[in-house]
Amino acid sequence: MAMRKATVQEQINAAIAQANPSDRPRVSIQAIAGPNPVLMSFLSIIGQAFLTHYFVTVTDQAVLVHKASRLNNRPQGIVHALQPAEAMSAVSNIRRGGLWSSFRLQLPGQPKPTKMNVHRIWRPEMDQLLEMLTGYRPAA
Repeated sequence: MAMRKATVQEQINAAIAQANPSDRPRVSIQAIAGPNPVLMSFLSIIGQAFLTHYFVTVTDQAVLVHKASRLNNRPQGIVHALQPAEAMSAVSNIRRGGLWSSFRLQLPGQPKPTKMNVHRIWRPEMDQLLEMLTGYRPAA
C-alpha cells in the first residue's frame, strides 16, 4: 500500500503520463470527499462507506480528479477533467483546520459542490493548488 507522500505523487504522475504523455503535473493533493473524516473513523466500516478518496492534480492543460483505491491508495482513473477557467470558478468555501482542511469543488454532473477534506500532510500542496486556481493565500 502506498502510504508515503512521495510514492503516492509518483503514482499520480505515472497515471497522468499514461493518460496523456504530453501533459505535465504541477501539483497534486489527496482529498477525501464527504463528511468529516475523523467523525467517520469513529463509525468504523460504516463511516468509511460515506467517504470517497480522490487525487486532485493541476497540470499544464487541466485540473484532473482521479478516484483513489481504498485498498492500495493508488489512482484508479480520471473521473473528471476540468478546464483551468472552469476549475477557478468551481472552488469555494476554503477552510483551514489543525488536522483537516477543506474546500468545496463543483464537479461536473453534481448538483452541489463536493466537500474535499485534506489532511495536514498535504496542506503545502493544497495551498499551492488553491493559489494556482483561485489566488487564495492563507494568512501568515
